[in-house]
Amino acid sequence: MKSTDLKFRDSLIIGAALFSMFFGAGNMIFPPFLGFGSGTDWWQGFIGYFVTDIGLVIVTLMAVVRFNGQKELLSIAGKGLASALLFVVIMCLGPIISIPRTAATTYELSVLPIFGEQKFPWFYVVFFTVVLLLCFNKGKILDVVGKILTPLLFLGLLVLIVKGIVTPVGEITADTRFESVIGEGIEAGYQSMDVLASVVFGALVISSVADRGYNNNKSSARIVLYSGLIAGFGLFVVYLGLTYLGATACENYSMHITRTELLTNIILLLFPGKSGLVFFGVVAGLACLSTAVALTGSAAEYLERLFKGKVNYKVFVVAICVLDTLLATVGVEKLVSFASPLLSLVYPPILVIVALSFAKKYLGKLSICFGVLTALICGVYEVFASFGYRIRAIDRLPFNDVGLFWITPVIVMIMIGVIVDLICKKKNCQG
Repeated sequence: MKSTDLKFRDSLIIGAALFSMFFGAGNMIFPPFLGFGSGTDWWQGFIGYFVTDIGLVIVTLMAVVRFNGQKELLSIAGKGLASALLFVVIMCLGPIISIPRTAATTYELSVLPIFGEQKFPWFYVVFFTVVLLLCFNKGKILDVVGKILTPLLFLGLLVLIVKGIVTPVGEITADTRFESVIGEGIEAGYQSMDVLASVVFGALVISSVADRGYNNNKSSARIVLYSGLIAGFGLFVVYLGLTYLGATACENYSMHITRTELLTNIILLLFPGKSGLVFFGVVAGLACLSTAVALTGSAAEYLERLFKGKVNYKVFVVAICVLDTLLATVGVEKLVSFASPLLSLVYPPILVIVALSFAKKYLGKLSICFGVLTALICGVYEVFASFGYRIRAIDRLPFNDVGLFWITPVIVMIMIGVIVDLICKKKNCQG
């Protein structure tokens, strides 16, 4: 039995690692823009964002641990569908899109602003060499991220936030530019798709927790919960601060400014000259690197299990790093545009699976299948809608304005499934 001090230390290290894993460079740009458009109501937008981002992330992590793995969790909807969903998620949030995007984002946010439009072909080689070295020992990934990268990243963000509070870039006006501030926050949190990342990171967290001696479901679930709350608190502080910084800039620019431009300009106002660019570059680089390490380790571990250990984890780490060194040269915008339809396809069914996993013992197989398949169909529609093929009746469904139109048909189909399950059960009992 571990002492309370050891449990707290383990929770702190894993929680710090989770903070860095989820706080990628993309998460730096959403909160400031949300505050920027919300004006004096910035705190309402922040609440909506935090609940649908980190709230769902912690719930998903707990679900993955509860079922002792991502595949086991997704299998409540059927093994074939689970395997397909998991493969798409791992590949999208791993070697094909998100990992090379971290390198491309680091280049565009950390290298280009400082050195200008010069070509640095060696940058991606250096970036993925560092990722490879940090990932080689999969049991130590969370230690490296939690003990080294997180403190540096968190310190840099705190410096930025404190500077913005002490010497704000402007006054917060009453001019709210969104129709629904809370709705905008909910939509931003939903579209961050960090729930998919928590599915990807689940196996890495379980492996790290097991390596620390928490081998039964109850103890490992407790450590993951504590770690998730620690990560959630750190993200709460940072997201709150960044949303406030955005609100202080609401008088300075028009809504035509992009998210990246807004954050860059805020940092340059707080830290004028090249020091601001260097500061921003270091923070963005740390955020991207920590996410890249976690994603590479998670993807390699998944592929090792997929091939049943016939190909070693380290071989997959090397292969991913080599492949993504090439893919990163495509650029952020192309990688994002390629990823969006695929992620929109799998996001609704995975959210439904996570929600239903907590009510699994009260539901029959048909009610779960009906709900998940309906969410998958809605995901398919979302892909077609992104190319302009929209159906007016669907666009009139509740919550469509925040991208959650699928909730109503899913609930209806689950209820139909419950009724069918009860009828089937009654017939079996009578038979």
